[in-house]
Amino acid sequence: MKKSTLFSLVVAVLFIGLNSCKGQTQSDNKSLQLIATVTLPNVNGRIDHIAFDNKRQILFVAALGNNTVEVVDLKNRKVIHTIKNLDEPQGIAYIPEINSVFISNGGSGECIVFNATSYKQTASIKLPGDADNVRYDSIEKRVYIGYGSGGIAIIDATTFKLITEIKFSGHPESFQIDKSAKKMYVNVPDEKQIVVIDLVKDIVTEKWQVTEATSNFPMCLDEDNHSLIIGCRHPAKLLIKNSQTGRTVSSFDIDSDVDDIFYDNKSSQVFVSCGGGYINVFKRTGINAYTSCGKLASHSGARTSLFIPELNQLIVASPSGLNGDAALLVYSVK
Repeated sequence: MKKSTLFSLVVAVLFIGLNSCKGQTQSDNKSLQLIATVTLPNVNGRIDHIAFDNKRQILFVAALGNNTVEVVDLKNRKVIHTIKNLDEPQGIAYIPEINSVFISNGGSGECIVFNATSYKQTASIKLPGDADNVRYDSIEKRVYIGYGSGGIAIIDATTFKLITEIKFSGHPESFQIDKSAKKMYVNVPDEKQIVVIDLVKDIVTEKWQVTEATSNFPMCLDEDNHSLIIGCRHPAKLLIKNSQTGRTVSSFDIDSDVDDIFYDNKSSQVFVSCGGGYINVFKRTGINAYTSCGKLASHSGARTSLFIPELNQLIVASPSGLNGDAALLVYSVK
């Protein structure tokens, strides 16, 4: 074979490899496209979780460092209201049946319910402290809140009364509800564990040790394929675990300061937002099998996100700083 022909063949092979999903490296992912930037005026400090009212296309953004929740009209791309005088708002959930927004305050431990149109307070539940992640189960009409040095509080979403508390060691970070299995999986980075809770008996049934990396903060669940997807910060890893056994089936390197992970059932993609300034993207290729599809540059510190399947959009919160004012980066998912 001539050297020129051999060289051309090598170049062609390299080109094909670099353009395959697995070969993408730098800011080269094509499955996300930035379509809008929504400025959050007068918002300073860390931004935590985000909730969404699909009917009105309204976002509720927990501006923890600002002690506010910013109400954003996503359709018209502007802030329309600010809920003030909060105490480190962290977790947030929208309850459509009663048009209410549920906000957990890390500073005081108080969970406050507001009418999502008038923004008037309608209920309050006091927890011991560091009220954090919130999940709403529309089937069971329950609100779950992680709090303190080791607990999940269960609130009746119709009366906003405390039903019970499930205790364990270590502050709970992200947790997910497996509705078909009637289980909850809870990241407990202080203990390097994932706590498994039986939601019929409301008790802890298993504790899975996380040995591949530490600081397991974000989590998402591919319920249909029994995949529990965990983000770790030290070292920066994405772990895929079988949700039935707790066994790690694969792991990937990711960018630093991971804070949110979402699985898109439609495209079979996983979106991983990292404060290091990138969104890492992975794709499910089989049962508990995933491949890296590269990454897309966002902003430094932009680690909080929300995937909205109804709109096929990923919202990434960028705090104020080197990138200018705080803002929401709106990406279309292809």
